[in-house]
Amino acid sequence: MHKRNLKHSKIRNTGLLFEFLIRQLTADVLNKKEKSKVVNVIKKRFNENTELGKELALYNIIINQKFKSDKKAEYFINEVLNNHTKLSNSTLKREKYNLIKNLKENYDLNKFLSSKVKNYKVYASIYKLFEYSQKLSPDQKTESFFNLVEYVTTKKNNLKLSETVGGTRLPDDEDLRILTYQTLLEKFNQKYTKLNLSQKTLLREYINNISNTSSLKEYVEKEIPKVKTSLQKYSKNLTDDVVKIKLKEAINSIDKFCKLTESKLVQDSTVVQLMRYYELLKELKKSGNKKQKVI
Repeated sequence: MHKRNLKHSKIRNTGLLFEFLIRQLTADVLNKKEKSKVVNVIKKRFNENTELGKELALYNIIINQKFKSDKKAEYFINEVLNNHTKLSNSTLKREKYNLIKNLKENYDLNKFLSSKVKNYKVYASIYKLFEYSQKLSPDQKTESFFNLVEYVTTKKNNLKLSETVGGTRLPDDEDLRILTYQTLLEKFNQKYTKLNLSQKTLLREYINNISNTSSLKEYVEKEIPKVKTSLQKYSKNLTDDVVKIKLKEAINSIDKFCKLTESKLVQDSTVVQLMRYYELLKELKKSGNKKQKVI
């Protein structure tokens, strides 16, 4: 008997729901909302004693684990799938229903679920294998399974904005700090010592993109010409010929590095590159005519 095509449901995907909640929480923190509704939702729905929390842990172990060999990756994925069968399906469904009901009461779900998520295909594949393990057709199951094998055997990209952006003081509450993109809001400050207003504004636009998918693109479109003009202004004052050449290359490459497509969504790499150009401008302003290290 031919098995029907079982589709992915974004609103029932535990990994994605948690990701969207964390983004909303981060936006609330950046907007200085002292009492974000998200904190209680996460603490109540995703703690270690709930089936949702246990399922989230299984999503995360796949998202965060890497192997060098396909054989180890396949064994690992099968073990995760086996662990998922030990969860109480009825309890998990009830908890997920209550979470979605809670979200509908507090947010516009279309906006809440609208932002782009890195590794979306991986989350969708995990969901299908968790949700429909015995119902998927052989070709569907094979595709989802080997999507995961490919992911856990592929090296991570060097710089992923959703793990490294920063620029605001996090709350003192330890639980809130953990929930609010731990490394996301700290590593950029480690790399760039101290973020200026332009960098903080860009990061705020990036994170607030959860509720307005076109605003980030509009902001970046306006910023690129400004950055280019500022760099050209400072290039006139440089005395070191080598630095002048490097800066000229950086100026000529800004449209390529900060590339925008016809889509409303802005790629993480574009925001990262613009952050670097801001850093270059900051160094030029600080050092004047001194020799610069050009990005």
